[in-house]
Amino acid sequence: MSIPQPTPDSVAPDEGDIVLQAENLVGGYVPEVDILRGCNLVVRDGEVVVVIGPNGAGKSTLIKAIFGLVPLREGSVTLRGKPITGMAPNQISALGMSFVPQSNNVFPSLTIEENLEMGGANSRHNVRERIDHMYAQFPRLHERRRNRAEGLSGGERQMLAVARALMPEPTMLLLDEPSAGLSPKAVGEVFEIVRSVSESGVTIAMIEQNAKAALGLADRGYVLESGQNRFTGKGSELLNDPQVAELYLGGGH
Repeated sequence: MSIPQPTPDSVAPDEGDIVLQAENLVGGYVPEVDILRGCNLVVRDGEVVVVIGPNGAGKSTLIKAIFGLVPLREGSVTLRGKPITGMAPNQISALGMSFVPQSNNVFPSLTIEENLEMGGANSRHNVRERIDHMYAQFPRLHERRRNRAEGLSGGERQMLAVARALMPEPTMLLLDEPSAGLSPKAVGEVFEIVRSVSESGVTIAMIEQNAKAALGLADRGYVLESGQNRFTGKGSELLNDPQVAELYLGGGH
């Protein structure tokens, strides 16, 4: 199971078309300080892929670099075979990938409906139809559509953030620590949201601190350590691997 520096082709070619591929990424927030040190990530059509690891492993840096928010000094990123390395986030979004950051992911002073309208501002689709679709997928948002986002619970805020990111009808969704800081009940709600979005046909890559719950949901998982791949495998395999459990899941099984 232990695979130092797994290569992007470590997934069998018949397991689905590659949607997102990141190869040998090296980079960080400031020049000459590399948080990512050659890590790889492959996400195939219809998958939920989860990245876990200790604090400071580079998990959030990885997903931000993929979305063009952190500069890369080496490596490449492709979305459905199209190179996106060095593109601005709005350009990447226009190609069908959305990103939900860990914090500051909604406009607190705006209502739920106004947040959704903002999410669809650059959409090629009918904004009203997309809002109605979000309400059908997330009935609680419809119930509270006139409420300001600042009054939402943590779980509701994440629901709105995801719905807002889905407004342009992306085929690929990146989530950065969606359960961070939430109550146990809200964590469960967030994972149900992720499951629902996946079942709707959106491919997902998720950074997550709640490793056990995330791997239980994931088709495949990656474990990062010090900006490098330490383990990769099916979610269930990583969840039940004694070494992964001892090092990253709070003890063995």
